[in-house]
Amino acid sequence: MNGDVLALSGAERERLDVLRPLMGGELRQARAAELLGVGVRQVKRLVFGYRCEGEASVVSRRRGRPSNNRLDPATVAAIEAALRTRYADFGATLASEKLREIEGVAVSKETVRQIQIRLGLWRPKRRRAKKIFQVRERRPRFGELIQVDGSPHDWFESRGPRCALIVFIDDATGRLTRLQFALA
Repeated sequence: MNGDVLALSGAERERLDVLRPLMGGELRQARAAELLGVGVRQVKRLVFGYRCEGEASVVSRRRGRPSNNRLDPATVAAIEAALRTRYADFGATLASEKLREIEGVAVSKETVRQIQIRLGLWRPKRRRAKKIFQVRERRPRFGELIQVDGSPHDWFESRGPRCALIVFIDDATGRLTRLQFALA
């Protein structure tokens, strides 16, 4: 890396922390492979690179270079033009489907969403703040407050009349005090 100061990622730092004791003979290759989560053959490659290039060998050669999976600039320009003109008010999923069907451009909905964000056509919806309800204290004595709840359902599976199960619950203990079927 031409004497430049190395800016290492966490994974690269971890590799160096394992390679240094390995090179010093304090660690075996099998244990280094286990620590790094790679095979022994990969550790041998790392050792060879470390001997040839030093600490710079753990830095990815792809760093600073564009991704192989990037879209062609002409394709991106065509998508941007279509999104601005015909699909400006579409969501990412629908816009992605229409780009595939009508324009013949197959891109993922997430790619479309990122382009929409860059163009200012899409903003994430803000999540509604949860309402905070004050918890009511339970009544101190049994029988002071009885809560009644009903559950209409086909309890008898069409072998009898449709009923609602009425439940009486004591607030102090949470105990069911009575259950009763009533015609619904």
